[in-house]
Amino acid sequence: MKVQRTATLMKRETPTTKDVKPSALAGGKGRNPIGTVQSASNSLGEQGTLELWGDLNMEEVLTRENMSKALKRVKENKGAAGVDGMAVEELESYLKAEWPRIRKELLEGRYKPTAVLRVMIPKPDGGERPLGIPTVVDRLIQQAIHQAISPIFEKDFSESSYGYRPGRNAQQAVEAARQYVERGRRWVVDIDLEKFFDTVNHDILMDRVERKVKDERITKLIRRYLQAGIMENGLTTVSTEGTPQGGPLSPLLSNILLDDLDKELERRGSSFCRYADDCNLYVYSRKGRRTGESLLDQILDGDAQA
Repeated sequence: MKVQRTATLMKRETPTTKDVKPSALAGGKGRNPIGTVQSASNSLGEQGTLELWGDLNMEEVLTRENMSKALKRVKENKGAAGVDGMAVEELESYLKAEWPRIRKELLEGRYKPTAVLRVMIPKPDGGERPLGIPTVVDRLIQQAIHQAISPIFEKDFSESSYGYRPGRNAQQAVEAARQYVERGRRWVVDIDLEKFFDTVNHDILMDRVERKVKDERITKLIRRYLQAGIMENGLTTVSTEGTPQGGPLSPLLSNILLDDLDKELERRGSSFCRYADDCNLYVYSRKGRRTGESLLDQILDGDAQA
């Protein structure tokens, strides 16, 4: 894992939130014109039927209410077809015939996800960004899992984390950054985890998930999604690392992994804002610019302790 770090001195004339576009902090990574990542966001208020504090099981993931909400999300977000070519508009009719079989496989721990379709989209600052588009059926299942497990992790996430979270956005991160600078922290350490989504260590990530999700049917299914493979130009390659951007689970999984970073920065009393894999530290002087550098390497190499 390569980590790019830069230190800059901010001007005294700090911008207000209305002067800064949220995408400037998020690096454009929150955008998804194909329309799949957005389905990850979900209001905690919609989770009333799920147990937030105890052990979650697959039966709760597959309740009629949770699946109905997941289906609604997938339909609202539309998005491109996956490797099977099935459009979102075809999903309901397909489920009427196939859902009993799919549900049975999920409950028995036998369901096998399909590979994602590799699609390249232009980045706001030039170049291209890879997305992995799941089939609409897998988007439905991922969304249902997301809705079920998100509240379990959300209640412990850092207040300084703003990306892909219910009720949080880049504009709030910009405002927090402005306040840090106003208090004299005019040096900014910009930490960008190069190709973070493509290099996530599956074992480290699943260790974090399994701390709070104990039903092996759920955790094994999440691992299968990580290892489902990527189809590009008609050829499928095995996924040994990474979590492709494009599915409802990907943003939540990245926040789960990087929560260790947030907690360590909080323990050290650092002032920071994180939006997905972009993290800015705000310090008083040039001496503070190396804060978190070795820490990031430890976390991503799996050496940091829980």
